[in-house]
Amino acid sequence: MIRAAIVFFMVAAVAVAVLALTGDPGRASVVWLGWRADMTAAAAILIALLASLLAAVAWRTVLWILDAPQRAERARAEARRRQASDVLSRGFLAAAGGDGSEARRLARKAADLASDAPGLVRVLAAQAAEAAGDLDEARAAYTAMLGFPEMRLAGHKGLMQLAAAQGARETALRHAQEAYGEARTARWAWRALLEAKLEAGDWPQALDLMKGALDRKIVPPVVAERARAALLAASAAQLEHAPEPKARALAMDHAVEAAKLAPGFAPGVVMAARLLAQAGKVGRAAATVENAWRVAPHPALWLAYRDLRTDETPRERAQRLSELAAVNPTHRESLILHVERALIAGEPAAAHEAAGALEAEPVTARIAGLMARAAFAAGAPDEARVWLARGISAPHEPDWSDLDPEGRAFAYHASDWARLVITYAESGELIHPRHERAERTLRELPELPLAYDDEPMLTEPVLYPVEAEDYGEPEPPALPGPGTGSGRRGGGRRRLATGPRAAK
Repeated sequence: MIRAAIVFFMVAAVAVAVLALTGDPGRASVVWLGWRADMTAAAAILIALLASLLAAVAWRTVLWILDAPQRAERARAEARRRQASDVLSRGFLAAAGGDGSEARRLARKAADLASDAPGLVRVLAAQAAEAAGDLDEARAAYTAMLGFPEMRLAGHKGLMQLAAAQGARETALRHAQEAYGEARTARWAWRALLEAKLEAGDWPQALDLMKGALDRKIVPPVVAERARAALLAASAAQLEHAPEPKARALAMDHAVEAAKLAPGFAPGVVMAARLLAQAGKVGRAAATVENAWRVAPHPALWLAYRDLRTDETPRERAQRLSELAAVNPTHRESLILHVERALIAGEPAAAHEAAGALEAEPVTARIAGLMARAAFAAGAPDEARVWLARGISAPHEPDWSDLDPEGRAFAYHASDWARLVITYAESGELIHPRHERAERTLRELPELPLAYDDEPMLTEPVLYPVEAEDYGEPEPPALPGPGTGSGRRGGGRRRLATGPRAAK
């Protein structure tokens, strides 16, 4: 109606303007029922437009009166929808807050008001029953949802959660499997199945699930790649000690693929290097470790790199380690490796100088032990004692806990691998189960005396990075100490040498 009035005034204004510009007002005559009216053309136009406007107003008024019943019905329906929306909102909030009685009352009220939203009413009824502790009613409500295609996924999820809460693991997994088979985006179903496979140590099935999740775009590619790398490493760890040659060959293939997918995943790289070296592919194993060192140095990497060859002199081994450190020269682990390299090569002055680059690093037990070994080898026993004292109260490094006292790297249980897969896939970070369980690890502090005694602490620097008999050389003499002679010291070969021999 407002638009019609605007049009009327615009037309009238245009007509009056045209007549004014022509200078001739014109004349118009109207004869009706014996009456005659003479007027100007402008007046006639205005009268005609006004009559049209009045006719339009009258017609709209008649339509408005005739539409009154439908308008009242629409108003009632809108009020009902608003009330139903309010009841559903308060019902879901009550269920989420654990107020079961209020949630059930509102669910019954919503069933009367929200006839156009049966799905929401059923979900609210099920959640209200759960909040009230009536599991039978909740199960019945979720089961009823399975009969409606658009509600089947919600029904399976509710039934899975109820079964899991009651310890019915097989039933919960069955609902997760059915939901995963129906919906392309049921991430919760995929996650439940994946966790079940990981807990059972079924790495091949977990790999299939991860591939399916990538195809369905449930997880991003970077997460899928990290998960596949960790799963392949877990599978390799399981197959590594199998008696069948085919299983061991498959373990090597899995470890190598894991190292390719995630060069920064140290467990997979160390395993790949070890299995490749056992297969006589030392050059390929070295390249695998070097690539990983470039991405994410880890202490287990340089130890695996060190043990790739056993037919070399200490200086040759130190030269190889120097080449590894040069791959990522500014990293903290490379600075540590320079000190270890010098100790292996029998260069105490170089070790002490290289240790100076670590003085700005936060003091940990490992750093303190390394500094003490370098000072001890360089003939500075007082400095070594200071570092040992600092190392006693310093925190331990979680990465170093990945190596057990026997020198095995990443000797994880199946449950540790299961946790590692999830954590590494989602965050790209390693977990340290041995550190969490406070298990015994390699000694970070060398066995050097902290107190002064009558005999000198050190007669000459003794480096003990590896056993001398590895190279067919005579063994160094033992350190003199109270109550000990100067004869050779016995003991088996250490796989991972972390410090000089103890002075007793």
